[in-house]
Amino acid sequence: MGAGSPSRGSGEASRRGERRAERGTRRIAFVSRAHDVPLLLVTRALRMFAYGLASVVLVLHLAAAGEGESRIGLLVSLTLLGDVAVSLLVTTRADRIGRRRMLVMAGALMLAAGAVFATTTAFPLLAIAATIGILSPSGNEVGPFLAIEQAALAQELSPDARTSAFAWYQLTGALATAAGALAGGVLAEALQRAGTAPLRSYQIVFAAYAIAGGVLAVLFTRLSDAVEARPTSVPARSTLGLHRSRAVVLRLSALFSLDAFAGGFVVQSFVAWWFHSRFGVGPAVLGAIFFGANVLAGVSALSAAAIARRFGLVNTMVFTHLPSNVLLALVPMMPTLPLAITVLLLRFSISQMDVPTRQSYTMAVVEPDERAAAAGVTGIARTVGAAIAPLAAGPLYASAALGGVPFVVAGGLKVVYDVLLWRAFRKRP
Repeated sequence: MGAGSPSRGSGEASRRGERRAERGTRRIAFVSRAHDVPLLLVTRALRMFAYGLASVVLVLHLAAAGEGESRIGLLVSLTLLGDVAVSLLVTTRADRIGRRRMLVMAGALMLAAGAVFATTTAFPLLAIAATIGILSPSGNEVGPFLAIEQAALAQELSPDARTSAFAWYQLTGALATAAGALAGGVLAEALQRAGTAPLRSYQIVFAAYAIAGGVLAVLFTRLSDAVEARPTSVPARSTLGLHRSRAVVLRLSALFSLDAFAGGFVVQSFVAWWFHSRFGVGPAVLGAIFFGANVLAGVSALSAAAIARRFGLVNTMVFTHLPSNVLLALVPMMPTLPLAITVLLLRFSISQMDVPTRQSYTMAVVEPDERAAAAGVTGIARTVGAAIAPLAAGPLYASAALGGVPFVVAGGLKVVYDVLLWRAFRKRP
């Protein structure tokens, strides 16, 4: 007994020392990556500001350059399809080649797309820039940024904190998109009032977009090694980085693609065009409308975490999304501009509660070493769905008699998506 006591004491002391060392290691790791989370919020804000900036004037830019509705619809679709190709190339390789390196490359592609739109009206060059570069016609997230940033954030967050963190991430983006939409509209109209030709004013907005892409590329170089994927043993049989969670990711991707296809009928650029054609709204007022819409959307996302804790992620996704889709279908039925704006803003006040819950749910139902791939594949599915719709939506918006049809189609398809999602996943924790 006497001989054993020192051994037990020394063993306990050793365990206490190991625990202290472990806590110290965690503190050191936290300090080393402490700036990554706020830096990722900054890059999210700058990127979404740039997307909002360009989305308000994109279709106006093409119309001022003399392009018809069919070419406008084609270019919007090429923009989104190109984003699919870039996202597929980048997100499926980011964990192996390096997340930081891929984010820098994506920022450079934003810069290139903005530079082309700022300097030429040649449709082939614009089409190439829209396809290869990164450009958002809706003001929403496109390209590989979201998937890589989500994987990096989820790597550092506990499951309990994830939905709230994604809600703040969504709010940051929504507020930035709102500010960008307002700035883009105000800048274009101010330039036109000062005597600048409309086309030239829109090109100046795209020059600012290009500058934002360059700044993003520089900021991403400041991320630490902590954002990189941790080494894991991935099973030999994997597709696009997916293995155990392949089936659930493919089911979610199919549903998300339907939702995005519906959303493709009402991308922000098209809605801005509709308000301009239907009510003669100028760029500054358009910017103000979408500023308010995106602010409301961002604020609504904050309540998603509290609702999800009470009712569950899937129920929150579905039952906050349904009424917003009904309101969307009612927008073109409003006889006056104030009523149309009111219904649109009401819709946005509840439309984004499903976004952080959707992101959190996707991260929760897949294996940790599949998160970047899962976010990438579901994001690509959404982009593919959104890319197809503008081909049909463009001619509808150009018709005085059918301009409101895309709103109704979008609202109806989104209701179908909500019902299918609830039936498929309501029993899956």
